[in-house]
Amino acid sequence: MKCKSIYWLAVFMCLTVIGCDNTEDGSYVDPITLYEKVNGNWGLTNLKLVDEFAITNAIEPHEENLSTYFNYEDFKIKFNVDEKNQPTSYEVLGDVPPLFAPKGFWRLSSDFQQTNASGPVAIYLYSDAQKTQKTDELKLTSVPGNNDEMELKLVHSSGGSAYASYVFKLTAIN
Repeated sequence: MKCKSIYWLAVFMCLTVIGCDNTEDGSYVDPITLYEKVNGNWGLTNLKLVDEFAITNAIEPHEENLSTYFNYEDFKIKFNVDEKNQPTSYEVLGDVPPLFAPKGFWRLSSDFQQTNASGPVAIYLYSDAQKTQKTDELKLTSVPGNNDEMELKLVHSSGGSAYASYVFKLTAIN
């Protein structure tokens, strides 16, 4: 009889301990998207022209720093999102020669950073709010993180072959 009492007491204790384990995981929040990271004002720290033809044919030099030419030190870009972190408009600020449409609308090819070898996320630029008239495409080659830096690449091509690209290194402006 004493053995059965100890058995039932042990079972009761186990059930009590298991029943008290109530882990609180918090409430659900939406995951952080790239839109939240790209949103905001960005200032140019470096602009590099890359001669893709020269790279392909092993010709030097194949890069040129354009940061201090043509007022590019004044280059700023602003990416806007709405209250739901969905992309709206963008605008290039500063008296600089345009390498792509200086204002319009934008969206990303993916809401999240790619973890496979599919290449960088694209920033599609549009001339209309409905996002049906694509004007250009930028590659998000370095995603902003805790260092508030971002890198974009604009590739110019002809007949499917890239001949020049522009690499924009940007930092967040508060």
